[in-house]
Amino acid sequence: MNRVLHQRLEAEVPKRLAELLAVPMSRVKVQRQPDGVDLLVVVGDFNFVVECKAKGEAASVAMAVRSAKEFAGRLKKKSIPLVAVSFMGEVGKRLCEEAAVGWLDLSGNAHLVGPGLRVNIEGKPNQFKQSGRPRSLFAPKSSRIARCLLIEPARAFSQRELAKISGLDEGFTSRIVRQLEEQQLVSRDSAGAVKVAAFNALLDAWREVYDFSKHHIVRGHIAARSSDEVLRRVSAQLKRGKLEHAATGLAGAWLCSGFAGFRLVVVYVAEMPGKEVCQEMGFHEMERGENIWLVQPNDAGVFHGSAEREGIACAHPMQVYLDLKNHPERSAEAAEELRKKLLKPSHA
Repeated sequence: MNRVLHQRLEAEVPKRLAELLAVPMSRVKVQRQPDGVDLLVVVGDFNFVVECKAKGEAASVAMAVRSAKEFAGRLKKKSIPLVAVSFMGEVGKRLCEEAAVGWLDLSGNAHLVGPGLRVNIEGKPNQFKQSGRPRSLFAPKSSRIARCLLIEPARAFSQRELAKISGLDEGFTSRIVRQLEEQQLVSRDSAGAVKVAAFNALLDAWREVYDFSKHHIVRGHIAARSSDEVLRRVSAQLKRGKLEHAATGLAGAWLCSGFAGFRLVVVYVAEMPGKEVCQEMGFHEMERGENIWLVQPNDAGVFHGSAEREGIACAHPMQVYLDLKNHPERSAEAAEELRKKLLKPSHA
């Protein structure tokens, strides 16, 4: 399927560019698969360096952005780097925008910017949705590998170390590492040890497919004067009951970076507390007017890297960042602040 889509992209991109720029095909010249990228396309007065990817996932787009931009920089003639995919996702759009690289997709969307050029078409639906559940490097257990690497991005791990730390068998670990390597998200040193090769692309690729709703969420309410009081009371009771837990969401962002206050308290629990513990903390299950979510994760990996902050167990900043996706209140702002302050290759 990917090969068919790739061939279709190579065939249709020159036509799409001609249509978008209102240039007849007689003024379009195409060089296929020059050394470094998929296409060089001259459309009227514009020269495009085109890298094609069947899917618009973050990892694929990040690779294409690097290739197109590097090749365009080597050409003597002024050229516009361009990424072409079947459908461009939101993270892919951001990656292209940040790198000042244009893009278009077979679903009818496009963003072309250059000297004397500005074309922007968005809102066309994805015409290439696949049925069934795709295999993912970031499924609950698979994502343990990315988690280990992103928490210590400056460290090189042997595959055996990754398997031991993640609790996965060596064969499974090897398969995940190989796929990450194929997408140029990780690299190996001379001894074969694995480390992050593209920190931002790896984190973006994970966040793009991350879905907090896949965890088991119990919504409830605790009567208290403030959300801080709710957080501390819940943490104290869970600690007293020796139940593994970690704050996340806006409460986690506040603990990690001091980001603005919060109303909703979100806490991971390895297992749901019993009736007695719930009574001690004053927890009443309810769907409306809730101020606390107790969340039993779909994989214990969410606790990896947790640490005490302000005397409260808190998930690693990277996990908090993932969990803030599509949360209520000021979650989007909190996620950006967290990433800017704490999620960088040098000190993630």
